[in-house]
Amino acid sequence: MPVSHNLRGALFMVVSMIGFTTNDAITKFCSESMNMAQVMLVRGIFATFLVATLAWHRGALASPRLMLQPFVLLRVAGEVGGTVTFLIALAHLPIGNVSAILQSLSLAVTMGAALVFGEKVGWRRWLAIAAGFAGVLIVVRPGFSGFDVYSLIALACVGFCAVRDLATKRIPAEVPTLLVSTATSAAMVVVGALVLKPMGGWTPMTPASTGLLALAAILVVIGYQFIIQAMRTGEISFIAPFRYTSLIWSMFLGLVVFSERPDTPMLVGSAIIVCSGLYALYRERLSARPRAAPKRAGPALEPEGI
Repeated sequence: MPVSHNLRGALFMVVSMIGFTTNDAITKFCSESMNMAQVMLVRGIFATFLVATLAWHRGALASPRLMLQPFVLLRVAGEVGGTVTFLIALAHLPIGNVSAILQSLSLAVTMGAALVFGEKVGWRRWLAIAAGFAGVLIVVRPGFSGFDVYSLIALACVGFCAVRDLATKRIPAEVPTLLVSTATSAAMVVVGALVLKPMGGWTPMTPASTGLLALAAILVVIGYQFIIQAMRTGEISFIAPFRYTSLIWSMFLGLVVFSERPDTPMLVGSAIIVCSGLYALYRERLSARPRAAPKRAGPALEPEGI
């Protein structure tokens, strides 16, 4: 593949990460004036309208019964669980810490694919997975000063998102990606409405907060579209490492918007997680063999986009 295609794909990936992390910052900012159920409900309404309109325009809603495919339902359940835990963690932790923990998702998916689907994973990648989760423990720091129970909720988000991505790999090819996205967004609205009262009820919204959540929904859709374009434009092994730029943007936005300064354990743990992920990706590239592509609806949607 031409170098220019890879560079364009890398640029698309960076733009996608900017969209997702800016959405996260807006969501965290809005959580200061309303509960996360309301954030999920309002943002979900905007996102569902945008995604459903795009899906309708492209004919992806022609067979809505495909939403009832078991792996589609499992994916939606994983996304909902990931969203709820992500938003709760985001409301109580620095945005950089949440992003650092979520960087271990690729390692969790690799481990899940080996344990659930029997995919071959060599000992070097197992070591990378172990090192990556050791990095997560450094960020979470259980049993030490600075430990926050909400870090465990962020870790639970990784588990839910791993289920989501593993389910995505088994979604039949005839199920359009936009149909899955529409079902997921609609599920967010339903869950947000159901848990709104238990989480504190409705808080009157200003035009500014409504506009911010509308912008957050637009950024999620932009992030989805650019990550799909990135996957289709460049080689995955080249562009995948640019996912980690989301950590840089998260730290930057945390500093500028929320005055959050990452401490030493967070920086050390993040570095270990990123290096482990990059090494696992390198080993996967070396051990790759020609084989049929797995059936799936499309590129797995990022945790930052939920």
